[in-house]
Amino acid sequence: MDIIKLKNRPAVISCATVGGKHEKEGPLGDYLDMYDKYDRFGADTWEKSESEMTRHAVRICLEKANLKNEDVDLVFGGDLLNQCCATTFGISDANIPFYGIYGACSTFTLGLSLSALCVNAGYVKRCASTASSHFCSSERQFRTPVEYGGQRAPTAQWTVTGSACTLLESGGESDVYVNEVLPGRIVDLGINDVNNMGAAMAPAAHNTLKRYFTQSDMSPDDFDIIATGDLGFEGYSILKELMKSDGITLGDNYTDCGLLIFNRERQDKHAGGSGCGCSAVVTAGYFMDLFKKDKIKDALIISTGALLSSTSTMQGLTIPGIAHLVRLTKS
Repeated sequence: MDIIKLKNRPAVISCATVGGKHEKEGPLGDYLDMYDKYDRFGADTWEKSESEMTRHAVRICLEKANLKNEDVDLVFGGDLLNQCCATTFGISDANIPFYGIYGACSTFTLGLSLSALCVNAGYVKRCASTASSHFCSSERQFRTPVEYGGQRAPTAQWTVTGSACTLLESGGESDVYVNEVLPGRIVDLGINDVNNMGAAMAPAAHNTLKRYFTQSDMSPDDFDIIATGDLGFEGYSILKELMKSDGITLGDNYTDCGLLIFNRERQDKHAGGSGCGCSAVVTAGYFMDLFKKDKIKDALIISTGALLSSTSTMQGLTIPGIAHLVRLTKS
């Protein structure tokens, strides 16, 4: 599939971000609309806590736009838990038509792409998308409960406790528009280490970015920011080498949300951040603010996902990766 150019320019009219203690203490903590220093959000389990984050993100996003639930035609949303249950319970009382989606850590740009496509085509006027993850709920499902106290590998990443909601509108006035989308392809190079997601996802990011630059005739220098979702330190380095092997140099304008959201050394986050909430919170908070302040005008956001589950891991399967691209522009 080629790059999809959105001629009707879906406008990002509102965003909201919610995070936990570690995210608030990180370099981008000031861009959170809400946080809880206990990561609980008033709930008695980690899974319910994640649902509460999504509930708050949707609420704050609509409040910023002076809209009510009934003013939204559709919402796409997902998370890392089985059957997207964190999102399902998080918006169950909103009474907004809902499509649950799963793209692992690529869910943010997956949802934003689908929202933009629906708004651009005229099927809906306003469409929201959400993505969330919680460190403790993710550890319990994919690795071991935090109470176990297992030692983390140097290549391991820290799942972001965060949720973000973005609201698109057709014909709206905004500082940011969704200009193009490029769906990712599944890429599996045989990585099977669940503690090295960056290595599993980097080839998918390479595939998507290479296709984008080939089809668009643009170069990395044409953009203010090129940001992958959550490759972390390992995947970030691998992607740069893969692109270099194709004669494409990613310069200083290339970054990774997993490297931005935490201070790896001061906060002891090993290879950096990950999770659906990683690119969601960084983009909806930090990058959107840069657009608003006219510090950037053109950005490529490529959320990356490792398409594994606890079931596939127990069966000894490898970890396929995927990366969805969204181009955001000032006009």
